[in-house]
Amino acid sequence: MRSILLFVFLVQCSFGFSQKKFDAAAAKKYQQELNKEYADAKTSPLEAQDLAAFKGLDFYPINKAYFVNARFVRTPKEKPFQMKTSTDRTPIFVKYGEAHFEINGKKCKLNLYQDVVSARNPQYKDDLFLPFFDETSGKESYIGGKYIDLKIPKGNTIAIDFNTSYNPYCAYNYRYSCPKVPLENDLKVAIRAGVKKFHD
Repeated sequence: MRSILLFVFLVQCSFGFSQKKFDAAAAKKYQQELNKEYADAKTSPLEAQDLAAFKGLDFYPINKAYFVNARFVRTPKEKPFQMKTSTDRTPIFVKYGEAHFEINGKKCKLNLYQDVVSARNPQYKDDLFLPFFDETSGKESYIGGKYIDLKIPKGNTIAIDFNTSYNPYCAYNYRYSCPKVPLENDLKVAIRAGVKKFHD
């Protein structure tokens, strides 16, 4: 009995340590860094006239409700594919896993992708790409959806903070080539977090 209780305790601890807590300060810092990047002519995707008038991106209020610890399911048997973009460019991605979670009372699933070429570089080998649509797309937020950058988790959960979701560069400048959100990543729920659309 003692060994069984010890096993249960270890499992609970292991699961607990894999959970991340919502950090409003970290989300705020991310948004501040994004504004700093966009305000700098050397790193900004904005066109010249927009950069000259830039005062900051329009964000939804930071909200804990849009932070989730999702169940992460790896999909190692997936084959690489050409992801469509806003131009003729077709970068090679592979579906790396699935994130299963509940938000605003609705069960959701999003696919997470890895850039096959970038993953060959040790600096980017743990990077995951999460593009998504939601019910604000084309209304309050950019019609082309939004992105979140993530890291491959060590365990079976992955923290997703939608407060750090951002627009593709194409939302600001048509000269960029941006991956299109796969149709299977269309959430049937409004995600009022992250960056709003740039122009009305």
